[in-house]
Amino acid sequence: MRQQTIYAFNDEQALLAKIRYNRLVDIFSGVVCYSLQNHLRTTVPEMGQVETDELYVGVDKKGIHYVFPIQAKGGKDKLSIVQIEQDFAVCARKFPSLLCRPVAAQFMQNGVIALFEFEQSDTGVRISSEKHYKLVPPEEVTETDLDGYRRRAAD
Repeated sequence: MRQQTIYAFNDEQALLAKIRYNRLVDIFSGVVCYSLQNHLRTTVPEMGQVETDELYVGVDKKGIHYVFPIQAKGGKDKLSIVQIEQDFAVCARKFPSLLCRPVAAQFMQNGVIALFEFEQSDTGVRISSEKHYKLVPPEEVTETDLDGYRRRAAD
């Protein structure tokens, strides 16, 4: 893992790779997922051509099926709410029987990855969940860390 870190870039593709390799969509959503397609380009009526950086599908323990369109922003790129609106439209068109849960990913300072989930409301699209993840090499996880995690699980 250390080699991956020293050779990794900080662009969109690097972010998507880290999310995929570390199964962050699964952890973030609580749904077992797999990557279905990268860079899905399609047409949505009244919108034209749209692109989603990566598309995951998943199923939860109750058997509910989901689609997770992912928008990734590396470097200094900024997320646009228009992209999330397009993701909702793509899901409604291409996957009408799946629950759509758009996610945006952004590199932050010090190697932190922020994930945001969105929902539609009466006032438009809004963030429904936000979590931050710091990927660390296994040798940096201490017994004290593991004890803390076990205590949290017991609560």
